[in-house]
Amino acid sequence: MLRRLHHEQPDSFAFTPANQAWAEAQITKYPEGRQASAVIPLLWRAQEQEGWVTKPAIETIADMLGMAYIRVLEVTSFYFMFQMQPTGSVANIQICGTTSCMICGAEDLVAVCKEKIAAKPHTLSADGKFSWEEVECLGACTNAPMAQIGKDYYEDLTVESFSKLLDDLAAGREVTPGPQNGRYAAEPESGLTSLTDFDSGKTQYNASVQLAVDNKDGVKRIQGDEVPLLTPWVGKDGVVAGRAAAEAPPKAPEPPKPAAKQAEEAAKAGPKKSAVAEPSSPEGTAAKAAADSQADEAEPEVLKEARGGLPDDLKLLKGVGPKLEAQLNDLGFFHFDQIADWGEAEVAWVDARLKFKGRIERDGWIEQAKRLQVGDETEFAKRAKEEHIYDDKDD
Repeated sequence: MLRRLHHEQPDSFAFTPANQAWAEAQITKYPEGRQASAVIPLLWRAQEQEGWVTKPAIETIADMLGMAYIRVLEVTSFYFMFQMQPTGSVANIQICGTTSCMICGAEDLVAVCKEKIAAKPHTLSADGKFSWEEVECLGACTNAPMAQIGKDYYEDLTVESFSKLLDDLAAGREVTPGPQNGRYAAEPESGLTSLTDFDSGKTQYNASVQLAVDNKDGVKRIQGDEVPLLTPWVGKDGVVAGRAAAEAPPKAPEPPKPAAKQAEEAAKAGPKKSAVAEPSSPEGTAAKAAADSQADEAEPEVLKEARGGLPDDLKLLKGVGPKLEAQLNDLGFFHFDQIADWGEAEVAWVDARLKFKGRIERDGWIEQAKRLQVGDETEFAKRAKEEHIYDDKDD
């Protein structure tokens, strides 16, 4: 199957604040120079957020990881788990069509999809709520036929139960994943023949279904719920559910109090011990760090335009893609010698103005620029020229 970028694309992509923090944390899991290893989890998170992988998402992730756009496109198009076209706003239905499910009625489920959603797979329903596709074995053979919707398995389906499931989803009614015929998990339908004391202490549903129900991290279950369907770990209040607190988005700073209110509170508190917080105190340390960060910044040499109208190809620096090159040009950087002259203070100034901080030192821009400005060629620059960096004009 030939997989291409969809002919209609959104203008831009950006991770939500929570997902951006999560993505940056994923990148730190990999050793220096191996950040591209995070490409699959970042693509998956982008798909969970948007419902499918868009061209702007591919470019954003490529810029974050210092990869050529074509490399991220290759990963996306290779793995069929990545959707390259819009999916239903409520759900994308994945019908298992391999042997066990086919024998047990998968073709009947496909017929329901054709009737209720669209005649062809990878096509939105008339109301835009659903899409469907047939996929290879999902590993729930004992509970055939089955379908995967979002993160959840819906097993032991019949035409009637599957039709009702779609109707409930369309109406925003609560649905429960797992076996749909009363079976607890994957035990024999005729009943247990071993481990017959299993009933003692078990939860209402099997562990996987119980977690989905408790966390509500599958499809949208409440009509009118404003929680984004495909970012279920973020609640209405911005709290990340079912995940480590460290992955939760930082709280927004409180707005400054009016001057009159500050003066009133200061009068009640009495005179301060010192105009400057003690360096050993947390307040003093924070204040000193903030002051140092401002003092350490120095604006580098910037230009209004490239000398002679001929800018250097900054994409030959590892970690610089077309969008980042454009951002550097907007800041006034067009030539390798400008970057080669940056010191710590200049790096701090530029870093504070880049969307993805820390890239300058991480990818060694200054060292690369020093070689490139004198006509030397780095390994990355050589490879970039040979492999043809994917740019905005390519499709």
